[in-house]
Amino acid sequence: MSRNLPVNADRIAEDIDALAKITEPGHPWTRRAFSPLFLEGRAYIEARMQAAGLETRIDAGGNLIGRRAGSKPGLGTIMVGSHSDTVPDGGRFDGIAGVISALEVARALEDRGIALEHDLEIVDFLAEEVSIFGVSCVGSRGMTGQLPEAWLSRTSGDRDLAEGIAQVGGRPGVLLQQNRPDLAGFLELHIEQGPVLENERKDIGIVTAIAGITRIEITVEGRADHAGTTPMDGRADALVAASRLVLDIRDAAAEQAKTPGHFAATVGEFRIEPNAANVVPSKAVMLIDGRAEIRSDMEAFCEWLDVHVLQLAAAHGVTINSPKRVSDNYPTPGDAGLLETLERACDTVGAKHRRMASGAGHDTAWIAKVAPAAMIFVPCKEGRSHSADEWAENDDIALGAAVLFEAVREMDRTLNKEKA
Repeated sequence: MSRNLPVNADRIAEDIDALAKITEPGHPWTRRAFSPLFLEGRAYIEARMQAAGLETRIDAGGNLIGRRAGSKPGLGTIMVGSHSDTVPDGGRFDGIAGVISALEVARALEDRGIALEHDLEIVDFLAEEVSIFGVSCVGSRGMTGQLPEAWLSRTSGDRDLAEGIAQVGGRPGVLLQQNRPDLAGFLELHIEQGPVLENERKDIGIVTAIAGITRIEITVEGRADHAGTTPMDGRADALVAASRLVLDIRDAAAEQAKTPGHFAATVGEFRIEPNAANVVPSKAVMLIDGRAEIRSDMEAFCEWLDVHVLQLAAAHGVTINSPKRVSDNYPTPGDAGLLETLERACDTVGAKHRRMASGAGHDTAWIAKVAPAAMIFVPCKEGRSHSADEWAENDDIALGAAVLFEAVREMDRTLNKEKA
């Protein structure tokens, strides 16, 4: 890399490579939260934090935190980080790049003898990915008092989530009372998990919003009949109607995606009954995953869906229930002031940047509910993620870390100095 950056790219590569080696044999790159390998990876990160002069602790939510004290106690905390847990068979950079880049910010400040007025905390959030307990963003929700109490009773094998949090060093007994009024601002670096930056030859994506996620269940009821004797024009085939609906959902989402603002809808779960080769399907159940940067786009899609299923049911002689919203989360915009700070940081280090939305969920969405928060993306090869083929160039990650470094320094100068 020709740029003279304030961060050490070799240190970043060393740490990411070291974590990649901590994986299940034959399953690169797998370190799922609450597993022994996850704890091994955590131990490596904690040792590197301590080597950088950070004071480490595990908070009540099971988050690993490295703290660098500021020169003016009481101003508040600037936090930077991501997560080190992975999905099965695919997590060499997803989350890890953000944790190590945040750590490198702390090391670069120390290298240059720069004392921040605010406290600085580097965080590795617990279980950002969907965990063995079936829930995600456990640490960021737990840190900010947003973890549903019922989740603590969710089980996996012979333990529940409360026990899992305790086993990684958290304190489930006081978790529900945890909050962070001291947070003055939060930044997260992440690989894009999409192809836009690579295709447009941009160095950095400045995340305008994390898309809201709405999941909608639809049940199509037809009539079971003999597949060999029932005339083709005398059937109420639930699968045929459901298949038409899947295509219509794709087309409607593609049309909505042509307008400003990120939008996507996917039928990711699908099952039929009785699922026998010689029986006309009597029932089909599907789950739609909808993502919208702009809330009104999701509302418009849902209104279209409510009307369209009635029309489709009549056309195919089946019954389709009213679409049921199983979960419904609103979009989370990035803090306007921090987005401008990140743009200035990009300009300082010479990074080509663009604003863009995130179609994936991140810990930032939960921190943003209690403090100013923003994200940056760095490119990843062909947009691949959640795959063993996931790859990001170390120079791109290092440039992202340099953007974080400059942004943290500006945040220290400009954030509300009265926040306590």
